[in-house]
Amino acid sequence: MRTFKKSELDALRESLSSKLSQKRLEHVLAVERCAKRIADVYLPGRAAADTLSCAALLHDITKEYTTEEHLRVLAGAGIIPSRVELDAPKTLHAMSAEVLIKKEYPGFADPDVLLAVRWHTTGRAGMTMPEKIIYLSDYIDDSRRWPECVRLREEFFGAHPEKMTESERLKHLRRVMIDSFDVTFRSLIEDGLPVHPASNEARNFLLAEEKSDLPNRKAD
Repeated sequence: MRTFKKSELDALRESLSSKLSQKRLEHVLAVERCAKRIADVYLPGRAAADTLSCAALLHDITKEYTTEEHLRVLAGAGIIPSRVELDAPKTLHAMSAEVLIKKEYPGFADPDVLLAVRWHTTGRAGMTMPEKIIYLSDYIDDSRRWPECVRLREEFFGAHPEKMTESERLKHLRRVMIDSFDVTFRSLIEDGLPVHPASNEARNFLLAEEKSDLPNRKAD
């Protein structure tokens, strides 16, 4: 992770204000605030805060693209979406955003920023802490009004992770993330949409971590 000048981040926000719709801009700024709030507890430090600000601000830069625009951006980078991604086009913006950052915002193309942007929608197995923070912040930021998002936001912050031990905090983050995947899966199933393999792998990875933390029990 690297630090950025305040003027660089201010210029990025200003640039996005003319490229995103008002609703989308409000969302990315809300994600930035949420990510900073979580990072104060889970990943303190200037470099982490700057990385998360960049990722939050840039994570949805292609969210308002059409499917054709996403495919054009991806084709230019030699990326061919999977059948699942084509059938669930909401996943495409994370892929195209990563490509666009490298092309149009090279000064912010830090590896940690790119990873957090790339996996903020589906998640993946073995997510880094910046990836987890951006993923969760995108789910529970205060611009979200969907009841399940509100519930998860209250579940996460209402438990006061800042008062927990480090071990308790990590378990709490993992449990809320698993809950978020459960919500997503139910919604996708209800809508007749496929579950991205990376999301399934992310949930399985978190479940395996949770199981490894349980005290060993003797067989009956």
